[in-house]
Amino acid sequence: MTVRTGPTQFGLINLLKAGAAQLIVLHHLAFYGPMADQARPLMPALIDWLDEYGRIAVQVFLVVGGFLAAKSLSPQAHPGIASPFGAIWRRYIKLAPPFIMAMLLAIAASALASQWMTHDSISAPPTLSQLSAHVLLLHDVLGYEALSAGAWYVAIDFQLYALVTLLLWSAGRFAGTRRQPWLVPAAIALCVSISLFYFNRDADWDVWAPYFIGSYGLGMLAWWASDPARRPGEVGVLLAMIVVPTSIALALDFRSRIAVALAVACVLFLFGRIKLADVRSQGWALVNRMAAMSFSVFLVHFPVCLVVNAAFTRFVSDQPHAQALGMLVAWFASLAAGAVFYRWVETPLGRKLASFTRPARPRASLGIQGGMQSRAAAKMRAYR
Repeated sequence: MTVRTGPTQFGLINLLKAGAAQLIVLHHLAFYGPMADQARPLMPALIDWLDEYGRIAVQVFLVVGGFLAAKSLSPQAHPGIASPFGAIWRRYIKLAPPFIMAMLLAIAASALASQWMTHDSISAPPTLSQLSAHVLLLHDVLGYEALSAGAWYVAIDFQLYALVTLLLWSAGRFAGTRRQPWLVPAAIALCVSISLFYFNRDADWDVWAPYFIGSYGLGMLAWWASDPARRPGEVGVLLAMIVVPTSIALALDFRSRIAVALAVACVLFLFGRIKLADVRSQGWALVNRMAAMSFSVFLVHFPVCLVVNAAFTRFVSDQPHAQALGMLVAWFASLAAGAVFYRWVETPLGRKLASFTRPARPRASLGIQGGMQSRAAAKMRAYR
């Protein structure tokens, strides 16, 4: 199968990204009051569900991130990558500049919100070292308070991409000129297993990539398993790498977040490469647009929600209906702010900084024996 380019090449991924981004916004609205606290009597079950389970939507981003990282860095599961530190730098340049701009927005939002309310969700003015740690995406590792609710994920995304890049490079060094068609999938499956059986069961590791590589690696394995050029036996082995260790890990210690990650990986295996709808469909165009700006929405929604919370606390009645309206205002304002941020910050920054980078390319040509050699052309960029 020739992999298409264009906004609808992976329709399911766009749908997942758009939906997960909305759940994250709603989760933070439910988790960080005070509007949700006042509105809870109107819809206690919904707010409690968003509070408790909405955060699991981040597993969608982790699995999709791994799926697209495999597509970009090693589409045919070849060991090796030509320039690992160049690839890592490109990832930093893609993530950090819009993230830094969003953190400045979060600082301003906290300053404004503090004039109207007192609440735990408002951050104190940052120190220079705290701000520097955010610039380097090391805030959680160094023990600094995050300036925004989504800051942890950006740092973890960068760690995961860097870890996988170095693993691919190391595999290439180990393989040399030998053909090792199963080296990379086996290494990723081993990382998934170690994460699910050890690191992901210990919350002390949740500021490091090994805690999350289980979900990310499932996405990578799903990409390789979904290659239509693979033989059925090879697909079966890759599926076993996805299902067997995850099922055993869940049997030993059930975690809903890992169950969701497994489900998303299986769905991506089945439908991840399929173009789901005609580009002319207005409904699908909206999904594509929402997916494209999902990172911007993720970055800016918390500052927006914080200011709306403060404004409704200070200037609006605390009656449940009024505060529920405030939650709707915050939700739609977050989407509008994300669209503006995507149009005027994320996209222009990406264009300006593109001249400092070159596209990441897998190391050419060690070759893969038999059906492991995919005929799919894969020269596409990873999400975010």
